[in-house]
Amino acid sequence: MGKVVTFGEIMLRLNPPGFLRFGQAGSFEVSFGGGEANVSASLAGFGIETDFVTRLPKNDLGDACLAYLRRYGIGTSKILRGGSRIGIYFLENGAVQRGSKVIYDREGSSIATIQKGMLDWDAIFADADWFHWTGITPAVSESLCQVCLEGILKAREKGLTVSCDLNYRAK
Repeated sequence: MGKVVTFGEIMLRLNPPGFLRFGQAGSFEVSFGGGEANVSASLAGFGIETDFVTRLPKNDLGDACLAYLRRYGIGTSKILRGGSRIGIYFLENGAVQRGSKVIYDREGSSIATIQKGMLDWDAIFADADWFHWTGITPAVSESLCQVCLEGILKAREKGLTVSCDLNYRAK
């Protein structure tokens, strides 16, 4: 398998330590997460070359996210920098019969405000064989939907395999 390009939002994840509930937390653990980045990390772990494409703000959180992705062997050279903020999600880990809870704060994030024409899909797909996105990506905003479609159409034009994980979440 050749290079796989994944496209979508990565968010700052904040969660109370262990199995504490939001109301019990005095602090939050910090990491990053997103379906498409998780796919890239898994594939990289199997030795498959990946590029993750997203848009991150030009600030310390954007830099921390890039460093996080690179630790997993994910290609980050195609990530667009700009916008004002990274999306955030809060995760309360479930315990025993209590399910996990997630609260999303992604409105106005850098990727949500991306516009058609901002990504050079020809350069992104120059050495790629596969394009992967998830169903949440086009649902984040109308402009992100248009950019996702732009990528899908370019990938098809170039003969790449295109895959989608519908990744349904009730929230």
